[in-house]
Amino acid sequence: MTDRVYNVLFLCTGNSARSILAEAILNSPATAQGRFRAYSAGSHPAGSVNPHAIELLKKHRYSTEGLRSKGWEEFARPDAPDLDFVFTVCDKAAGEVCPVWPGQPMTAHWGVEDPAAVEGDEETIARAFFTAFSQLQRRIALFANLPLSRLDKLGLQNELNNIGKLREQGQ
Repeated sequence: MTDRVYNVLFLCTGNSARSILAEAILNSPATAQGRFRAYSAGSHPAGSVNPHAIELLKKHRYSTEGLRSKGWEEFARPDAPDLDFVFTVCDKAAGEVCPVWPGQPMTAHWGVEDPAAVEGDEETIARAFFTAFSQLQRRIALFANLPLSRLDKLGLQNELNNIGKLREQGQ
C-alpha cells in the first residue's frame, strides 16, 4: 500500500452543484481513506454554491467547510496542486476545451444531469439533487476502491471510463 495522496479535480460548468457534491463526497474521511484530496471547479463558475447542494450534504453528514464556486483557472496556475485525475461531471464541460494540466492527469467524463437546472416544486428539485448525489456517490465509491497501484495506465483509463458509463442507480 502506498502513502501517496492522489489529487482529484471535478469539473463542471457552474461549480455550484455536481462538482461540489463530488468534491465533498470524495473528501469525506470514510471515502478518501487518506488516499485522495478532491477539488472542484467550473468553466463558468456560478459564484456561489447551490443551497440545495449544501442542504443535501449536511443531511448526509458530509462536511461543507470550504466549499465555494470557483473557476478552473485556479488549477491551471503554477502554484496549483499537481492533479492525478480530472473528471468532468456534466455534458457541457465534457465538450469544452479544458486547460492543459501539468503532469498529464488521467481524465474521464462522468456525466450527471444538472439538478440546479431542474424547475418545479421543492420535492421535484430535492429528487433531482438526490439523484445526482446518489450517482456521484456510487461512482466515487467505485473509483476510491480501485486498486490504483496495480492497474496499468490503459487498464485504469478503461475502469474510469466504465465508471462514467453508469447512469442509473441500479446499474
